[in-house]
Amino acid sequence: MEKGRAFLVGAGPGDVQLITVKGLEAIKKAQVILYDRLANPKLLDYAPQDCELIYCGKLPDRHVLRQEMINDLLVSKVLEGKNCSPPQGRRSWRVWTCRRRSSSSGRQWAYL
Repeated sequence: MEKGRAFLVGAGPGDVQLITVKGLEAIKKAQVILYDRLANPKLLDYAPQDCELIYCGKLPDRHVLRQEMINDLLVSKVLEGKNCSPPQGRRSWRVWTCRRRSSSSGRQWAYL
């Protein structure tokens, strides 16, 4: 089985033009993208047509998925061998939670 990788993409303050070149390349090659309302939805236009898009948005007192479930989902997709690129708004701390949970499996993580 191919090893999956997670590229946690810093989506910046919402302006699509402020994403890094590496971040945009990761989105263009992603097999799975977990996203929320903080990332500019226009970034999803760069995803491959067969990319699995999973909305994980949260509002105060209204969670589509709780943070633990989002972490579990991201880790499980990476362990399936998928390349994941969740654009991150202000929640870059998620990288450390997910990385810690699957690093023993030899999976690759990068924060772009």
